[in-house]
Amino acid sequence: MHALSLSHVSFSWPDGRRVFNDLSLSLPQGVSGIVGRNGIGKSTLLRLMAGDLSPTLGTVDIPPRLRFVPQSVTLAVSDTVADALGVAQRLRALRAIESGEGSAEHFEVLGDDWLVEDRSLAVLASLGLSSLELDRPVGAVSGGEATLLAIGAALLDEPDVLLLDEPTNNLDSVARDALLAALAERDGATAVVTHDRTLLQSVDRIGELRELEDRTTELRWFGGALDEFEAARRAERAAAEQAVVTATAHVARQSRDLTAHREGAARKAKAGDKARAQRRVVGMAANTKRNAAERTDARVRAIHEERLAEAREALAEARAAIPRDRSIRIDLPGTEVPGRKEILSARGLVTRMGTRFEGAIVGAERIRVHGRNGAGKTTLVETLLGLRAPAEGEVTVHVPVGYLPQRLDVLDDSLSVVDNVRARAPQASAQEVRDQLGRFQFRGALADARAGTLSGGERFRAALATVLLARPEPQVLVLDEPTNNLDFESQSQLVQALESYKGALLVVTHDDAFVEAIAPTRVWEVDGEAVTERAL
Repeated sequence: MHALSLSHVSFSWPDGRRVFNDLSLSLPQGVSGIVGRNGIGKSTLLRLMAGDLSPTLGTVDIPPRLRFVPQSVTLAVSDTVADALGVAQRLRALRAIESGEGSAEHFEVLGDDWLVEDRSLAVLASLGLSSLELDRPVGAVSGGEATLLAIGAALLDEPDVLLLDEPTNNLDSVARDALLAALAERDGATAVVTHDRTLLQSVDRIGELRELEDRTTELRWFGGALDEFEAARRAERAAAEQAVVTATAHVARQSRDLTAHREGAARKAKAGDKARAQRRVVGMAANTKRNAAERTDARVRAIHEERLAEAREALAEARAAIPRDRSIRIDLPGTEVPGRKEILSARGLVTRMGTRFEGAIVGAERIRVHGRNGAGKTTLVETLLGLRAPAEGEVTVHVPVGYLPQRLDVLDDSLSVVDNVRARAPQASAQEVRDQLGRFQFRGALADARAGTLSGGERFRAALATVLLARPEPQVLVLDEPTNNLDFESQSQLVQALESYKGALLVVTHDDAFVEAIAPTRVWEVDGEAVTERAL
C-alpha cells in the first residue's frame, strides 16, 4: 500500500498567518486520531494531506488511492443513494447488460466491477444503513445518514488512505458503533479528526496539535487510545507543576544568595570606610584595597544576578508549560424558575414529520431528547419552540426561551461579540456586557472582534454567551447537538456554564459522556411516530 507523508511542510494563509512550520509526518497503518483545541489547524492538516491545500514550503506525498470526507456533507436532494455512493452509472450499466440491452459503452462503464450492487449493499449494511434502497432519493435522509453515505462512498473505493473530519457528528450510538467497526475492519491508514471519546477509545494512536510560542502548530504522537493519551497528559501536567515548584524554590534560593552577598558587601564596605576614617589604612594601599574589593564585589554580584535571572527565566518557562485556565465562571440568577412552574406544555401535538407528543416541562427539569438518526428530534424541538408549524395541536411556552441550534447561527458575523450580546440584551450597558463576557474568556480586543473572524471554539463561546446573557434571561434553554465539533476544553466550558444555569434544559444529543455530565432527570425517546418518556 502507498503511504501518505509530509516532509518539512510549512503553511500560511493568504493573510500571512502561519499555521505549520517545518512539519513532517508519515501516516502509519491503522486508525490514527487527531485532536487539538478548536481553531488549532486540524481540518487544515487534513486538507493538506488530501491535496485540497498546497503547502507554502515542503512536499506532500499523496497516494493515488486516497479519499477525504470533510465535516460538512452536502448531498443534492434529487440524487439517489446510488448517486451518493458514486455507483449509479455502474448500476445502470449492470442492469442494462443483465437485461440484454448492454452496449460497448455499458461494458466500459462497468469494467470488472460485476459485484458493484452487492458491494454497495454490503457497505450500507456495515454502516447500519441496510434500510436504505439504492434508488431512494437522498432528500429524505437525515444529516447523520448523509454523513454515513459519504463515508460509505469512500469505503467502496477501498482507499489506501482514508481521511475523516468529525465523522460521528449527528450519529446515534448504533450508527457510531457501526462506523467504528467498519474502520477497525478496513485495511490501510485512516486519520480521523475527532473529539468523540468513544471513537478515540478505539484508535491505535493519537496525534495532538498544540500551539508553539511562535504561534505555529506542532503535532505530537502518543501511542495507544484515549486512556493512554490522557494518562500521558496528566503525567506531563504533574511534571510541569513540579517543575514550577522546583523553579520557584530555585528563584528564592538565588534571591537569598544575592541578598546575602549584597549585605556582606555592604558590611565590608562599611568596615573599610571605618578603617580609613581611623587612619589604620592610608594612601595608595587604601585605594588599592578598596578598588580590588569593589571589583571582586561587582564580579560576584554579577554572577549572583545572572543566576537569579536564569532562575526567573526557568520559572517563566515552567509556568508557560502549564495549560492556562480557560474556565467559564458565570452567575445566572435570572434564569431560575420556581419548582412547580409550568415552563412549556403541548396538547394534541403532531409535527410535520408525524410525531405525536403530549406533555409538559415543569420547573428546572433537565430533559434529554434521544432517538435514532432521522427520527425527528430537531423537528420536535423546533415545533415546541414555534419555529416550525405543527400539523395538529398546540404548544404554549410560558417563559423566555434560549435556543442554540446545531449551526450556531445565532451570531451576526458582521457585528462584534459585544454587539451580538447587546442586540439580545439592549437594556444592558456596554460595561455590564463586557464584565459578563470576561467570564466567557472574551476580554479586551477579543470582545471587540467581529464574530465572522472567530475560531470554532471562540464562535461557540460567543454563541453560548449571546443566548445565556439575553434579556429577559432564558428560563428554558434548548440545545441541539451542542458538543458537535467541540474540543475537550470547549466541552468542559459548556458543562461549567450549564452548572450555573438555573432554568429548564432540553438537550438533543447522542453524546453519552455529555449527558452524564449534565445529569438529566428525564428522557424523551423519539421514534418518528411518538415520544415516550422515562425517568432517570
